Amino acid sequence: MTRKQIYEIIEKDDGSNVWSHLYDVFMFATIILSVVPLMFWDYRPIFTYIEIFTTTIFIIDYILRWVTADFKLGKGQHSFVSYPYSSWAIIDLLTILPSFQLLGSNFKILRTLRLLKILRLLKALRYSDQIFLFVKVLKKEQKVLTAVLLFAAAYIFVTALVMFNFEPRINPNTGQETFSTFFDAVYWSTVTLTTVGYGDLCPATDLGRLISMFSSLFGVAVIALPSGIITASYLDELRSLKEGKKSEEKENKEL
Repeated sequence: MTRKQIYEIIEKDDGSNVWSHLYDVFMFATIILSVVPLMFWDYRPIFTYIEIFTTTIFIIDYILRWVTADFKLGKGQHSFVSYPYSSWAIIDLLTILPSFQLLGSNFKILRTLRLLKILRLLKALRYSDQIFLFVKVLKKEQKVLTAVLLFAAAYIFVTALVMFNFEPRINPNTGQETFSTFFDAVYWSTVTLTTVGYGDLCPATDLGRLISMFSSLFGVAVIALPSGIITASYLDELRSLKEGKKSEEKENKEL
C-alpha cells in the first residue's frame, strides 16, 4: 500500500472511499472506548488492556498522519517538520502522553496529566462534518456572540457587586452563610442569569430578591438571543450546502 493510499484512508471520509469510512468509524469507537475508564472511580484490570489497546491505535494513527503529512500540508519535505506543531498533531500527542504512566514509577509525573485523556474526545471532531459546520457558524457569528457574552458578563459582574455589598453575610431566616465572598456572589449571579437557580444561595433582602427576579427574566433573553442567532445561521449554512451539492450534481449531469 502506497503512502497516498494510506493518506486517502486516514483522512476524513467524503463518501467516496469505503475504507476511509470504516477507518473513521473504527477511530471514533476507539476514542469513545478510551474514555470509559474515566467514568469509574475504582480501578479494574480490563482498564489496563483498554488503555494499551487504544493508546497503541492512537500512536499508529499519529505516525501514519506524520508520514503522510506532505499530502495534507502540501509543503513538500518541510511538511514532516511542521506537522508536529499543527493543532491536530498537538491534540493527538497530548492524548497519548498520559498513557505512559503504565510504564512504571519513572513516569509518575505524567499521572497528573490523567485528565488530558478527556482531550481524546476532541479527536472525534475530526470525523464529524456537522461539528465542522457548527464551528463555521460560530466563526461567522463570532462578533455578535462575543457582544452578547460581554454584555452577559458585565451584567453578572454588576449584579454580583450589588448582592455582595447589600446582602447580609448570614441569612437571618436560615442562619446560614450567604455571600461570604465575592466569588459566591458571582456564582449566584451566573446560575441565576442562566435561569438554573440551584437554591444553595438565596438573597434575604427585598432588594436582593428583586434583583434575582430581574436577573432570571433577563437570563431568558440572554440565553435565547445567541440560540436564535446560531440556529438561523446554521440553517443558512445548510441551505447553502444543499444548493452547492445540487449545482455540482447538475454540472456533473451536463458533463
